[in-house]
Amino acid sequence: MPRSANEHRPAGDAGPRLDGLAPEALQHLQAAAHAIRDGAIDTASQALDNVLAVAPEHPEALRLYGLLHTRTHRHDEALAMLQRAIAQWPDYALAHSDLGNARQAAGDMDGAFASWRQACTLAPDAPMPWFNLGRNLQLHGDTAAAIAALEQAQAQAPDFLPATILLGDALVHAGRFDEAAARYRAALTLHPACGDAWRGLANMKTRPLSEDDREHLARVLRRPDLLPSDRIATGFALGKVCEDQHRHEQAFAALSAANAQLRELAPWDAGAFRQHADAILAASARLPPPLDPGLGHEAIFIVGLPRSGSTLFEQILAAHPQVEGASELPDLEQVLGEESSRRRQPLLHWIGDASARDWQRLGRRYLERTRRWRRHKPRHTDKLPSNWLLSGVLGAMLPGAPIVDVRRDALEAGWSCYKQQFYRLPHFACTLTDIAAYIRDYERIMAVWQADMPRRIRTQHYEALLAAPEAEIRALLAFCGLPFDPACLDYHHAGRNVRTASAAQVRQPLQHDTARADRYGALLDPLRLGLGRSTMVR
Repeated sequence: MPRSANEHRPAGDAGPRLDGLAPEALQHLQAAAHAIRDGAIDTASQALDNVLAVAPEHPEALRLYGLLHTRTHRHDEALAMLQRAIAQWPDYALAHSDLGNARQAAGDMDGAFASWRQACTLAPDAPMPWFNLGRNLQLHGDTAAAIAALEQAQAQAPDFLPATILLGDALVHAGRFDEAAARYRAALTLHPACGDAWRGLANMKTRPLSEDDREHLARVLRRPDLLPSDRIATGFALGKVCEDQHRHEQAFAALSAANAQLRELAPWDAGAFRQHADAILAASARLPPPLDPGLGHEAIFIVGLPRSGSTLFEQILAAHPQVEGASELPDLEQVLGEESSRRRQPLLHWIGDASARDWQRLGRRYLERTRRWRRHKPRHTDKLPSNWLLSGVLGAMLPGAPIVDVRRDALEAGWSCYKQQFYRLPHFACTLTDIAAYIRDYERIMAVWQADMPRRIRTQHYEALLAAPEAEIRALLAFCGLPFDPACLDYHHAGRNVRTASAAQVRQPLQHDTARADRYGALLDPLRLGLGRSTMVR
């Protein structure tokens, strides 16, 4: 997804509304806008106070104050400021758009979409309101509506690069790969070094990039003026095309360089993560028995390592007429974050103090937040891989929810993680040794929960699915409390949106030639050693 997308603003929306302000007040407004962008909270607040001292209730100052409060998570103040601005200028599309952002931050998604749509109604010829609406529809999982909004944005501004990229992403998620590729190529026409475009093309993993692409990527990487974000994405794309062409040493070199640059942005601390994981394990072991053991049966959690087949198993389940595939949901983490904010303590500090009634309340809050995924079907999947760390918490909070722990050969899964650019930083996948350490922690902790909750956690092996598809699918459905349905055998025909890097792969039948690690020989020995395996013969 394009970075800093919400920073783009349609030209001319606020200009005429600043007429009549004294030059000094205009300077304060400009200083406030820059300070908000740079995160200088006190500077921005002082500048806005200076404006309001000479122009009380000026809508643009109120709007910027709303932005400031949104950035600092002061939701009530943000909403109040933006509503005061709109009371002065009811037709100010930008203020309505910002009100949508504030409502989203406050957890009012229905209100947020109403505000974003109102912005589009007020400024139908401006690209930014459509882009903002499309971006949030896409984040919310409404891909068809997102495509329609983003097409409007691009129609108003064909050279608006973020809209072009995000439209390509939405088309990928809808399975419209030819159209998506055309959008990414159009973006490269506008900006040949656009890392997001190369990322989009490379993530359509069933479509090889060409020799011309490889040469183009190599030229781009030689540019001294390349932005770090573009250099990283381009490096991952070069690694992909080199692997497709069996240039394994070149692929490894390109991926190693890209991962090193990504790690420089935010280094992963394997030791700190191990301590954190052990602390959550110890705290979760002392949670009270649930008041309602069936609470949460509507949800099916799919956890494990990224790139292990979790999207494939979600696709299988989502082919069932009773299950909606919701992809990687943030709701579990956000519900726990809400409780941490309410208690003014991090999770590890309050987890042991929460009562069974508290956990029941939090479980119901999760079900409330995810209700939209069950509008048409009674159950939904939640396949954020890192939720494995919260398996113990789920036993108290949503004890009726089955957990599918997806496993793939650790060497193959680890190498696949190394090849994938992750945007949530810091990330464990930037070095082979960190990947191995993460896998060891994951397997060790999940073994504890598997022994403690064998009826609630199913270890689902990717390789077992390849060997006996129907038997494994029947067993998976039975574990989830679902009757067998033959549509699950033809999962690749399921008409749904897939919002992960596996969007292309799960729309084809099972592939039996996905192993790649051995082609790299001794280059992957650090990963093998970390996993306790023998190294390759040199």
